Amino acid sequence: QVQLVESGGGLVQAGGSLRLSCVVSGTYFSIRDMAWYRQAPGKERELVAGISFGGITNYADSVKDRFTILRDNAKKTVYLQMNSLKPEDTAVYYCNIDVKQPLRTMNYWGQGTQVTVSS
Repeated sequence: QVQLVESGGGLVQAGGSLRLSCVVSGTYFSIRDMAWYRQAPGKERELVAGISFGGITNYADSVKDRFTILRDNAKKTVYLQMNSLKPEDTAVYYCNIDVKQPLRTMNYWGQGTQVTVSS
């Protein structure tokens, strides 16, 4: 079984910064792609940023040049550095990973962490 534990959410004023962390534990062969999603009230869950096993990143247009996704394979952790936060960034942020098991690749979600940006 694989567990994802997120931390770092909270309340911040517009223009501020937060750093989210997601630590992976459990039994698996290797961690492949890692990503952060978010879901605001009344909206669908959307991809915020992703990072491949090889370190290639991609971002939603709405967060480019403000957010940075990083991974530390030794610590089995993915981070989301969020700068210049805006009220529209308010959402529950979820960590998502692909984990390679001996016979197949499986996808896991974290429990979510609330980010609230006040104007």
